[in-house]
Amino acid sequence: MRRYLPIVVALIVVAGAAWWVLGQRQGGRDTHTTPAAEVQQQEIGAFGEQRRCARLPRFLGKLGIRQPVVIDLSQKRFKGIALLHGKHLEKVLHPRQWEQYEHFSTYALDPSGNIYLVPTPFISIRPTTFTLQTKLFRLDSRTGKVGIFLTLGDVHPSERNPYGLSSVAYDCDDHTLWVSAIDESDYRSQKGVIYHIDPKTKNVLTRHEGFDALTLARLDTQKGRFLLAGSARDNGLYVFKIVNGTLTEPVVKLLEIPNANERIRRIKVRGPNHLELQTIPFSYSLIAQTAEHEREIYDAWWDPKTKKWRLKKRAQK
Repeated sequence: MRRYLPIVVALIVVAGAAWWVLGQRQGGRDTHTTPAAEVQQQEIGAFGEQRRCARLPRFLGKLGIRQPVVIDLSQKRFKGIALLHGKHLEKVLHPRQWEQYEHFSTYALDPSGNIYLVPTPFISIRPTTFTLQTKLFRLDSRTGKVGIFLTLGDVHPSERNPYGLSSVAYDCDDHTLWVSAIDESDYRSQKGVIYHIDPKTKNVLTRHEGFDALTLARLDTQKGRFLLAGSARDNGLYVFKIVNGTLTEPVVKLLEIPNANERIRRIKVRGPNHLELQTIPFSYSLIAQTAEHEREIYDAWWDPKTKKWRLKKRAQK
């Protein structure tokens, strides 16, 4: 019997591994990804300044507030949303009504000056926390009031994973919204959804399942329309191609942040083939993820000579 013991043990190990892989696949549909090593053959194409269609809310003009204006969602001094303005951003606009729906993490502006806001759990869970995470909010450009814009009924945050909606991006090409949610995911299963929404009708045009996007950003290049996504599961920046308003597969991993514990929380196009990436620590647990001192900033640019993305971490001020 002893002579067969190694064989039996090996069979058990193989069977266990197969069971784990099967469980992973059944736990949720995983988007097919292309590893970073293959990006040299699938480079997304050169890009420059992006089309900008956003404008500041109209009510600011009535208050005599002019540029520069910065939208503050850090939650460090003010709950909810605050607008910093003045020559040195020394002035603050923060009506009490903007605290009504607790905390926000990311935003997007449209051509009318409306601000779309994504909620976030912050520090601790309250009786209203889970309900708030299912809603996309909007600060109305004319009235200056924050209200519920739409509710996504298939988003179900819980104590296991308190996060619901996670990001929003406005598409200046077709005037739609891209919204992500990560509520059904956990440490083992990636069940995130990216919604394509018509803000005029509030209808969901398409939904792409199987990718946990912590942040989203639109990008137009010489090779077409793309959606950039910072992953909630790893330290990678991914890109989907958009065809007829739908995200196509495979999703390509463009690059990785050096620190495996960091996640990309904000993406900005800073110039020709140049991205700014802000990162935070994230692990699906409840943390004060919007605090500025936890953010790191990287410059990422495409090097045509080496045909690779290059990264440089900015020094903290």
